[in-house]
Amino acid sequence: MQRQARALGNPTRHAIFRYLEAATAPVGVAELTEVFGLNHNAIRQHLAKLCEAQLVEEELAPPRGPGRRKLQYRIVPAAAGAWGGSSSYEQLALLLIELIGTNRSPREVGYEAGRRVAAPHGRRVAGCDGQAALDALEALVARQGFEPERRQRGGRTVLILQQCPYAAAASADPAVVCELHRGLAEGMADALGGGVEVEALVPRDPRRAGCRLETIVDGHEIERP
Repeated sequence: MQRQARALGNPTRHAIFRYLEAATAPVGVAELTEVFGLNHNAIRQHLAKLCEAQLVEEELAPPRGPGRRKLQYRIVPAAAGAWGGSSSYEQLALLLIELIGTNRSPREVGYEAGRRVAAPHGRRVAGCDGQAALDALEALVARQGFEPERRQRGGRTVLILQQCPYAAAASADPAVVCELHRGLAEGMADALGGGVEVEALVPRDPRRAGCRLETIVDGHEIERP
């Protein structure tokens, strides 16, 4: 368990683990390279660490014509049971670990994490209009535990966040936690292909919720409530 915890303490390995966890079939190196924007050697090194920790298992892909069969990866079932379904505070802890270990700002750390989270979904909305990107952003924000509510105002749309999954931490240090959240949203929006852009995060008392993300969709500003 300690070896697995150390392996998952790296944010990129943790994101790869979550991606494999959500996959419906074994995943190859080429797909992970495209999703995470890293070179093949970096992806292989992360996969080797996950395999050494018995979090991920390696297998040969089915033969497809002549040539060497490619390797593919899946989650070890026992690891999925032990580490699957991360809580919001587990996610926050990993972001804070990354923040401590780098010289980057909370917003920058959150931005990179947001891109990792949204990268697989960006391929699905590529070429679509801004509303499809907004739909994807809303779904990702909901998955993070913020319970967004979409409201129509004069033909425009606004997202109100009905819950803060980091309420206790945000109350203690909003300058760090809210900036992580802002960067997270900006990174997710950017990875979705540019149809939607996060302009600002307007915070509220995290214990009462009601924070809102002000966004621009296809160049049109969403009305601020």
